[in-house]
Parts: sequence; C-alpha cells; structure tokens
Amino acid sequence: MCRIVISSCDIDIYLLDQYDNLGAHTQRGIDFLDKYAQFIKDRCSIEGEYASKLRRLVKNYQPKKKEEEDYQFSSCKAFLHMLNEVSDMAGQHELIAENMTTQIVKEINNLVKEFKDERKRHLHEGSKLHAQLQASLAQLDKAKKAYEKAFREAEKAQENFTKADADLNLSRAEVEKARTFSVMKNQTCEDCKTEYANQLQKTNELQRQHYSTTLPKVFQQLQDMDERRITFIQNFIKLSADIQQHVFPIVNKCLDGIVKASETVDPKQDSRLVIERFKSGFSPPEDYPFEDLSNIKNSEGNTSLHSVPSFKAETIKGTITAGKLKKRGGIFGIFSSNKEDYSDLPPNQRKKKLTQKIEHIQNQIQQETAARDGLVKMKLVYEQNPAMGDPLSVEGQLTESGHKLEKLQLELQKFQETFTHFQNYLSEAEHMTLTPTTHKKDRNSLSEDSLSRSASDSSVNNPNNNKILVSNTPPQANGKADHNCSSSYSPESGISTSHTSIPEVDVYADEEEFDNIEEENVDFELEPLPVLGTARALYPFDAQSEGSIPMEEGEEFEVVELDQGDGWTRVRRGDVQEGFVPTTYLQCFLYNNC
Repeated sequence: MCRIVISSCDIDIYLLDQYDNLGAHTQRGIDFLDKYAQFIKDRCSIEGEYASKLRRLVKNYQPKKKEEEDYQFSSCKAFLHMLNEVSDMAGQHELIAENMTTQIVKEINNLVKEFKDERKRHLHEGSKLHAQLQASLAQLDKAKKAYEKAFREAEKAQENFTKADADLNLSRAEVEKARTFSVMKNQTCEDCKTEYANQLQKTNELQRQHYSTTLPKVFQQLQDMDERRITFIQNFIKLSADIQQHVFPIVNKCLDGIVKASETVDPKQDSRLVIERFKSGFSPPEDYPFEDLSNIKNSEGNTSLHSVPSFKAETIKGTITAGKLKKRGGIFGIFSSNKEDYSDLPPNQRKKKLTQKIEHIQNQIQQETAARDGLVKMKLVYEQNPAMGDPLSVEGQLTESGHKLEKLQLELQKFQETFTHFQNYLSEAEHMTLTPTTHKKDRNSLSEDSLSRSASDSSVNNPNNNKILVSNTPPQANGKADHNCSSSYSPESGISTSHTSIPEVDVYADEEEFDNIEEENVDFELEPLPVLGTARALYPFDAQSEGSIPMEEGEEFEVVELDQGDGWTRVRRGDVQEGFVPTTYLQCFLYNNC
C-alpha cells in the first residue's frame, strides 16, 4: 500500500490501492441517502394517516341534528370546542407531512440522482486512469522482454564470433560474417535497451502522476461528494426536527384552547338549562284531604238525607291544568295529533318553542325583504340602463319573492295569534289553579275540625241551599265532587250537608267556564283521524304509559298518524281502541297518497 501526501488538501491518502472498496462505499452512501428519503416518505404517510384518522374521529363525534339541543350545555360546548382544536391539530400533522414531502423527500430524490451521476463520472475517470497505467505497464513489460531477447541474441552472436575468430579452419569471410552478425545483434540489443529505458521512464512518470496527482484527485472528488452527502443528511435530519418544532406553538395553542374550554364548563349553569328546558309550567298537586271515617259511617246510616259519591282519582298531576292536558290523550299525556303549534308540549316548553318559531319567521321575513329590495333596485337600474339587463327578467323573481313574503306573513300571523291565545289560556289556567289554593288554610282547618268533632255533632245546614261548600280538592272535569270533600250534595234531596260552619263560597262557576274552554279546545280531537295505511306488530309491547296501547306479535292495526320524530306511531285497533306504539316495533304498509 502506498502512502502519498496531498499538500493542497493536507490529507494523507492511505487508500490508493482501495479503489474498488471506495467505489462500493460511495454507492452504499448514496443508497443510505435514498433509504433516509424512504424513511421520511413513510413518516409523512404516517403523519397524513394520523391526521386523517383524527379528522374522521372528530367527524364521528360531531353532534347530530337530533343532539343539537344537548349542546347548549357548557360541558357539551367545551367538548365541541375540544373537537375543533383536535381538528386543528390534525391540520398541523398534515402540514408536517406536506412540508417534509416537499422540502426533504423531493430534494433527496434530486440529490440521489445527482450523486449517482457524479459518482459514475468520477469512477469512469478513475477507471480511465487505471487503464492508462495498465497499458503503460504492459508496454514496459513488452519492451523489457524485447530487450532481454535482444540481449540474449547479442550475447550468443558475440560468442559465435569469438569461437569463429579462434577457429583456424574457418576462412576469413566466415569470420567476418560472424563478426557482422554479432555487431548487428549488439546494435539491436542497444536499441531494445534504449526503448526499454524510455518506456520505463514513461511508465514510472505515469505511475507517479497516477498515484500522486490524478488518482488522488479522483479520490478527493469522491470524498467531497460523500461529505456533501453526509452534510445533506445532517441538514435534512435537522430540517425534519425544525418542521415539527414549527407546528408545536400552534399545537400548544390548541391544547391551551382545550384547557380554556374545560374552564368554561359550569355545572350550575347546565343545571339551570336543564330546569329551563324541562320546566313544564304545571302547578304542583293539592294536598290530600283527611278522610273522616266516622262522618262517612254516619252518612251511610242516614241514607235518606246523605249520598256519598264514589271516589274518583284526581287528574294526572292533581291540578286543573294537568286535567286539561289529560283530555288530549297520547303518550305520557302530552302527545296530540296536531303538532304544528307545538300543542303536544308542556306549557312552558310550548311557550319557548312558539317564541323561537316567531323569531325565526321574523328573521326569514327580514332576509326576504332585503332580497326583494335588492331586486327592486336591480329592476330600476335595468330600466334606466337597458344595456345592463332586461327588467322583465326580474319580474318573475319579484313575484316569487312577493309570494314568499305573503306566505311568511300569514305564517307569522298564525303563530302570533296562537301565542296570544296561549298566553290568555295560561293566565286563565293560573287563575283557576290559584283560586282553590287561596282556601288551603281553610281546608286544613276544616280537616283539623273534623278530627275534633264526633259524628253526633253533625247537622244539616239550610236544606234549601243548592250551593256546594268549598271542597278539599278541585272538582273533576265532569263537575262531581270527590268523596274526600268535607261537604256532600245529594241530587235526589237537593240537601247539602256540612260538618263545619265556614262561609259558603261558590267556586264552581269558574270551573264550569274552564270546562267549557276545554271542550272547545278538544272538539277537533273527537273527529276520527283518516287511515294512512296498515301496520303489523313485529314484537309484543306492554303499554305502561298513558296514551299507549298494548299489542301482540303479528297483530294488525290501522295507521292514523305517522312518526313525528319522537319514536311513536299512532294506530287504531279496529274501531274500538286508538293509541301510540313504538315505531320500531311495527312493519308499516302506507298507502300511495301518504
């Protein structure tokens, strides 16, 4: 192995005899650069896939249309904000993949091609120099062999001449011939010697240049190329880290946004929203009265003067307003066949829905009015400058806009009238509910007085009085008093009995008026609903809610009201019974006009 010092680069070359190994090493270096590019490419694929999965995750947990009301709560809003931040984080991972692809992968692909071409060029140059040296060595060997051959022939010719010159039997001509041949061979030997010396000088000079200048130059070029490759790898590794660090501030902002979203969660506010959402507006039920068994026993003993009505259960909630709601029928006593005016909702919820509907229609009217004003201005411009457009082309749009406004105005008027009537109804219902409540104290005193009196102290007060005294519970819709009342009325005798001497108050006049209002409101429900199709029960259903009906598997029904999004369908069993059943339990066959 040779050791040459290149002063220009100040590098000790120990690898002049390792040309093939250096060529293989540079090839492995380029392959490693290509391998690093593949690593970055796979890394970008993972980043993109991660971002895609994050976005799919966010999409899967986005609120559905039926869940929009739940996202009024602070916890749900915080979760929704967190989903938005996670989506932004997914965008940052997409940015990492994009930047690495454009700034690293594509650049490395270009460098690999460039390094391969450069290596090929340098190796070709080295191979050329090596071939020149080998050719020179071959010529030197050939010259040396020619010189050796000429030298041997010259020696032999000289030997023959010496023998011929010493041999007295040979003629002078033969001796001269031997001398001439010897001189010729010696001259040939000298020529070959000179040729060999010249070729040796050329070969040594070429070899010296090969190992001191030309080949080290090729090696230096290969070394520079390999060092550039290593430098590029160093820069690409740093660049990959810089690309990722560049998105860290935004990711940290996303995380800070998630923390801030968590700080906006307010349990108390969510509880208030729950109360506001489900507040029905019904009044609490009245207190249960004390049932004086001794008075009932005495009343039974005097059947000619007293008539004890049979016990009738109170309304759904024990209130007048709840009694009205019961007359409508339906699941849980709140469903109705007419849902356009939200009459299937409790009072407070209906009020909220009507208010929202009126505001929505008003906003639509404002938007449509603005659009119509724009069309009017456009028509005026077209009339003043026909080159800009035909005024008649706007007429159709103006007519359509007018129809929309008229329809919205009618719809707004309808809901406003409904809201006004509903407000009046609420006021009347609150008044009717509070009327017997004002006598709560008297009723409690009445029950206490009943405890302290015996049956013998009871007496008939004013046999001709047809007014019924204040009862412990509100009258039912049919106008009959509950048997828990402390006074009773016998239709046969027209006699009112009382166990107390409290003043007589007429509270049934308002009740009768309220019942009349109820009858007017439910007249439309008495009409049979049209049949929309038929249905067959897929599973048995045990009705446990008011307004629902039980059914057996395979039972046939008539569909009278479709599912309005609450999961229940109204069906009719023959002409006898009508009620709600779960939609998922049915196989419906609707008519073509439905």
